[in-house]
Amino acid sequence: MKRNALALSFALALISLPAAAATVGQAAPDFTASDLQGKAVRLADFRGKFVVLEWTNPECPYVRRHYNSGNMPSLQKEVAAKDVVWLAINSTSQASGEFKTPAEMSKWLAGKGAAPRATVLDQDGKIGRLYQARTTPHMYLIDPQGRLIYAGAIDDQRWASTEETKAARNYVRAALGEAMSGKPVSVATTSPYGCSVKY
Repeated sequence: MKRNALALSFALALISLPAAAATVGQAAPDFTASDLQGKAVRLADFRGKFVVLEWTNPECPYVRRHYNSGNMPSLQKEVAAKDVVWLAINSTSQASGEFKTPAEMSKWLAGKGAAPRATVLDQDGKIGRLYQARTTPHMYLIDPQGRLIYAGAIDDQRWASTEETKAARNYVRAALGEAMSGKPVSVATTSPYGCSVKY
């Protein structure tokens, strides 16, 4: 009886585990979502390219710092020039007072000079939970083989001013530079900082 109870507990534990949560060094979980124009965006369609995932929320002071300083938009443009795909993801629930409609999100991004390849609203939180995104910003880098090679903070300056942000060590830029040069990523995981994702 005890053995059966243990087996049942183990089986239930397995059922409750995520099927394919994001893990550095493993295949990045695929997802499909609609962008701000209603067009389908599927991660698998970008196989063969480096892909940056950025969790964002315009109401978060940390996100605003990185956009107001020009840090995030300039990095988006810099990597786009290298044919890297940048996908911004907003997992804020529609029930949250911080939720943005596609029109509101588009207006905010345009006002900041942002340049992601696409921005998706993940209002049911499925993508965010799949990637275990905890903060805004929370950054991920995927290699051309579809493997997750970096996950964590945008940089090493959690408490920086707008000016100090420009001089911070950018983990995403560093990881991408190493990977594109054929080198292993020396810092593959860091602790993300920012506001909690409003699931």
